[in-house]
Amino acid sequence: MMLSDFGLSDAQTTMLVGWLALPWMIKPLWSPFIDSVKTKRWWILATQLFMGAGFACVALLLPTAWWLQGSLALLFLMAFSSATHDVAADGMYIIGLNQHDQSLYVGLRNTFYRLGMILCQGLLVSLAGLLQRSMQVDIAWSIVFLFTGSLLLLLFLWHTRNLPKVEEEPKHMSLSSFGADLAETFVVFAKKPHLISALLFMSLFRLPEGQLDMMAKLFLKADVAKGGLGMGEEMVGLITGTIGVIGLLLGGIVGGYLVSRDGLKRWVWPLVLSLSLPDFFYVYLSMTQNSNVWLVGSMVFVEQLGYGLGFTVATLFLVSFAAGRKSTSVFSICTAVQFIGLKVPGMLSGAISDHLGYVGFFWWVMACCLVTFVVTALIYRNISSYS
Repeated sequence: MMLSDFGLSDAQTTMLVGWLALPWMIKPLWSPFIDSVKTKRWWILATQLFMGAGFACVALLLPTAWWLQGSLALLFLMAFSSATHDVAADGMYIIGLNQHDQSLYVGLRNTFYRLGMILCQGLLVSLAGLLQRSMQVDIAWSIVFLFTGSLLLLLFLWHTRNLPKVEEEPKHMSLSSFGADLAETFVVFAKKPHLISALLFMSLFRLPEGQLDMMAKLFLKADVAKGGLGMGEEMVGLITGTIGVIGLLLGGIVGGYLVSRDGLKRWVWPLVLSLSLPDFFYVYLSMTQNSNVWLVGSMVFVEQLGYGLGFTVATLFLVSFAAGRKSTSVFSICTAVQFIGLKVPGMLSGAISDHLGYVGFFWWVMACCLVTFVVTALIYRNISSYS
């Protein structure tokens, strides 16, 4: 949303944002180091401190003439820190909870992730739009980033007192031992049962959503003459970042509860259908360009509710697949593969949309839902073998 405000095209925006996802794609390369040096708690605290300071620095860079190069370089370093935080947080989740509690709390785990999305994609985007009524774009976004950095620093202080300790500090590891441990992690991963079908599922299950997630906000904001709905930034933040994320919250909670009660295999297909079918709402909106706030908000809510339900399948499959030896490092490989399947299509979504137009693009997303069904069918009968 910020890059769009600064005048970048849809294709430029999705490509640049996609590159910021690179650290999540390659995080398995250093995840054994996180396993072997310090504790997960230490890494979480250190990366929160770094990212809080980083956001504050971005706020200072935005009003300068070299805002794009400087802020993107800093955000790229912060992306490595965030990916490291991701590995450590996943490790705490796996180590600190047994399998039943992992299933039970996966909904709440995703819920608090979505609460962050409500703040960042909803409230902060709306705040940026409101501030732009009385000040320049760069100053408005600087205030937003300064607030974000301050919040992360406050969370760092909170977690220094309240984050639980779930493991002892590991012994020091030499460089040769680190290399051997990394190799062992990939060997453990490669020996997992039904690896090919699992890899296809991880990389392609969210193919439609990877593209839709990037383009939905840009479509709602784009001028009517260009095929969009012409909504203001405050309204886009409210609909996608608040109403939509509330749908995600509810979907994650309900999905986690259903799977913890009846098992993943019982609910796979209903949850996958709930993930895919509501994507058609964007086809309708792009064809009619109906910008009624209640209608758009309701459709986005239902679509995101279905996404929250369906995302439970992906999360729990990865947790089940990674269980066993080297669980934290194996899980980081799984999330990296999943992230590649999510972000590479997202990087290309702007160019696809520019070529097909919004109507053609959303029909293309619907066609990609067939891929989701195919890769789900590949792993469906083997789900119990990962438990």
